[in-house]
Amino acid sequence: MIGYIMLGTNNLAKAVKYYDELFATLNAERFLETDRFVAWSTGQDKPGFAVTKPYNDEKATVGNGTMIALAVETPAQVDTFYKKAIELGGTDEGAPGPREMPGFYAGYFRDLDGNKLNVFCFTHG
Repeated sequence: MIGYIMLGTNNLAKAVKYYDELFATLNAERFLETDRFVAWSTGQDKPGFAVTKPYNDEKATVGNGTMIALAVETPAQVDTFYKKAIELGGTDEGAPGPREMPGFYAGYFRDLDGNKLNVFCFTHG
């Protein structure tokens, strides 16, 4: 159902460097790029993730209650992605581990612009 998501940034070059390195852990690559935004995906038929300078040229701000959740296959991938996000300058919002819902394993962080994301998997079907 989701085609792509887009987050605003106040420093496109810095955000692109952060996400280039972070998404490399998922084998995601850039698939669209202009002087205003860059988008990554793991495949042509998969959802995309983009960062952009706001269209109205005003300051990008973080949405209160907004969070992007990125699905992976295993707890090890959650751990690796979360660790990389923090190493690259992201901030902790909840270290990887099991959560309230049985079988749900997730780590929460904020990117360089303060956008909240999580990376998660289900440990049983």
